[in-house]
Amino acid sequence: MFSDPTFWVAVGMVGFLALLGYLGVHKLAIKALDDRADAIRNELDEARRLKEEAQSMLAEYERKQKAAVEEAQSIIEQAKAEAESLAVETEQKLNDSIDRRTKMAENKILQAQLQARKNVQAYAADIAVLATEEILTNDLSKTKANSLIDESIASLKIRLN
Repeated sequence: MFSDPTFWVAVGMVGFLALLGYLGVHKLAIKALDDRADAIRNELDEARRLKEEAQSMLAEYERKQKAAVEEAQSIIEQAKAEAESLAVETEQKLNDSIDRRTKMAENKILQAQLQARKNVQAYAADIAVLATEEILTNDLSKTKANSLIDESIASLKIRLN
């Protein structure tokens, strides 16, 4: 048995393993594996935390985007409403301006008509005065003068109306 090489290989192997056990190599290996497992666990925890944080940030940005879209829609609707209101207001102001100018033009026409009537009346009165002067200067008979005055007054009434 001592001459068998397998026996000596087995003894050497047991001795080597005993030496490793005495020196605590197995504890170092276990500690290294535990440290590696802890590092992997910490990395996985950190990855989960980062994933959750990223999902939280994504949800927050999606809410902000949705709020921004809603605000933009609100601004667009408000702008449309203001534009329509402004168009209605502008149209109303334009109609008011047109009505006001039409009334002013009608008033000017009415004043011009009144002035023309006054001018015609003044002209007719001047003609009547001239006719009366001419009649009186030509020494007409009293009855003839009275009939001419009556005719002039009658024609004035007709002309003034």
